[in-house]
Amino acid sequence: MSVESSMVSYYAERAREYERIYRKPERQEDLLRLREFLERTLAGLHVFEVACGTGYWTEAVARSAASVVATDINDEVLAVARAKNVDAGKVEFRREDAYALPSLARSFDAGLACFWWSHIPKAKIQNFLHGFHRVLAPGARVVFIDNVYVEGSSTPIFRTDAQGDTYQMRMLDDGSRYEVLKNFPTESELRGAVEGLTGDVQVEFLQYYWTLSYAKIFRT
Repeated sequence: MSVESSMVSYYAERAREYERIYRKPERQEDLLRLREFLERTLAGLHVFEVACGTGYWTEAVARSAASVVATDINDEVLAVARAKNVDAGKVEFRREDAYALPSLARSFDAGLACFWWSHIPKAKIQNFLHGFHRVLAPGARVVFIDNVYVEGSSTPIFRTDAQGDTYQMRMLDDGSRYEVLKNFPTESELRGAVEGLTGDVQVEFLQYYWTLSYAKIFRT
């Protein structure tokens, strides 16, 4: 099974368990800062979200955004997301592949991906960014949020492959085990990945999470 297929299966099976990770007491201060950051940064914008999962962050962003089109490849997590208390008049959930995003008639002046970057193989990051940027208008504000590796809080790294991608071994409530791609980039790796594609790059590392925010330049 490919890395991508394994990830799809894992998150389909994990759909009902997914949001437990946001209940860890030690992470609450960081999570509050992230919600405030997203509400402030994306206020009044038309947001295209990749890998929305169960809609945890979609719900937060929808409080201040003008509209949100939130996408994921998994019907199971989208079912959870659609049950969220969000304004159906400005939030649309769609099933889409993050690596093959459609051409849409609408214009999006913001892009969002929460806890997706870490699941992209390093060799695919540039291809993903180019495809993501094609959905967005020139000058769009783009935001990524993901995990910092914290010993004792994060799931330990199980192995590292020849390309430098790292993997965790995760267990679900039913006892099934999945090897999950989970990378933990440094600030220099994040900046290097978007160099030449963006302007106004801002990176912040909290204790448990990092944020990458930038303005998409005209070319893709």
